[in-house]
Amino acid sequence: MRRPAVSGRFYPDGRDALARDVHALLAPLEPFAHPATARAAVVPHAGYVYSGVTAAHVFARLQLPRLVVILAPNHTGVCRAPGGVSLWEAGAFATPLGDVPVDAVLADALRSASPLVAVDHAAHQDEHAIEVELPFLLVRRPDVSIVPLILAWDDWDQAGALGDALAQVVRGWAEPVLLLASSDLNHYEPAALSELKDAQALAAIQELDGAELLRRCKSERISMCGRAPVATVLAAARALGSTRAEVVDYRHSGWVTGDEARVVGYAGVVIL
Repeated sequence: MRRPAVSGRFYPDGRDALARDVHALLAPLEPFAHPATARAAVVPHAGYVYSGVTAAHVFARLQLPRLVVILAPNHTGVCRAPGGVSLWEAGAFATPLGDVPVDAVLADALRSASPLVAVDHAAHQDEHAIEVELPFLLVRRPDVSIVPLILAWDDWDQAGALGDALAQVVRGWAEPVLLLASSDLNHYEPAALSELKDAQALAAIQELDGAELLRRCKSERISMCGRAPVATVLAAARALGSTRAEVVDYRHSGWVTGDEARVVGYAGVVIL
């Protein structure tokens, strides 16, 4: 059992309070949402006060399948997976709303398909980028199961290879699988500059071009924490036949705090 690491900080730690907050974030979108059967999505992972509205825009628009593979960046620096992709392979992730089971069969298939993937509980122990997505998944799909992956590298060759392996497994799976990349956008720069950098990153995402996304992040110094998970998901989505990525929401932390001198960007993207 993987216990929550940021419960009570990024989101409420009480069952009733958390359910109330998630429902409140989703409720305004329900009259306008047209749930889509998407292959993939990008969703932010900050505290709900900052990125919860953007996350809700994504989850409200998805016709969620039972199986979700979540790819997240490694914020802690802890990684014991030789190939840099840390898997929690079985059991469950505990949340205040209940436990989210890990699909051990799908996890094993991904481990067999890619030499980059290895069991590594230590990388998951204090990582928040998967955890904060789980309450939304549980509210929208109570029977959801996940395969959680944390990526410790930032390289297109590896992203492309992992994306191909994901596509191979998903293509042959007996039921639909959603690929979910957990990522915030540019960090801690003035709003005007951050908005320009975020637009460049989102343009590459809309082109479904993971290699270009990583190139732009490096050349333009876009501090997008989940660029490798997003690039990997883009590679997999293209291999599975995706042709379109829709940005369903964009905002930055300055719209919450009123401080535009040092913001973090958040975007929600649905990949069809």
